[in-house]
Amino acid sequence: MSSPRRASRLPAGARTRAPQVLSVLQATYPDARTELAFTSPFELLVATVLSAQATDVSVNAATPALFARYPDAHAMSAATPEDIEPLIRSIGLYRGKARNLAALARLLVERHGGEVPNDFDAVVALPGAGRKTANVVLSNAYDYPAIAVDTHVGRLARRLGLSTHTNPDHVETDLQKLFPRDRWVFLHHALILHGRRVCHARRPDCAACAMAAFCPRVGVVAGP
Repeated sequence: MSSPRRASRLPAGARTRAPQVLSVLQATYPDARTELAFTSPFELLVATVLSAQATDVSVNAATPALFARYPDAHAMSAATPEDIEPLIRSIGLYRGKARNLAALARLLVERHGGEVPNDFDAVVALPGAGRKTANVVLSNAYDYPAIAVDTHVGRLARRLGLSTHTNPDHVETDLQKLFPRDRWVFLHHALILHGRRVCHARRPDCAACAMAAFCPRVGVVAGP
């Protein structure tokens, strides 16, 4: 899997801050991992597709019934979007996601024998998937070193002065340059947890943050 290419420089001080960021994350979230519930690569793929613009909590609430009805790609490949919709109605954008799930299940059966391929390009080619989805699936299901850049990871990368980009692919490249390859998967999960628990989008709890001493707080507006 190749990284997206771009020609630009890292923010000033990024290489100095990166080890500090990693040290704090390792001390604070030593067991960081995905909060999506799954028991197979197929379930992880489906849950990740459903998680786009939705919370992991809402996805985990819906997937038990969905997986009970459709435990694998072969079962789901026989379903129509209208069959799937009632099971994921509580999740945002459920109609489009139902169409994607029905289509990706059929492609998994037709192209990959019903199995989720351990191949980046093959996962990206599935309906409803993309670079972030492929990174999540490959890293969690097959232990492939990858950094999946979601809204939390992108926001914290900019706020911590590790990247200046809003394009997730470019943020991914910056983070890959700054952190050891064997820590990429951990970094992704730990940044998500920190974004959810401390470094909130609108009102980050800087007083409770162990990175406050070195964080440049890019884009943070001081409040009352």
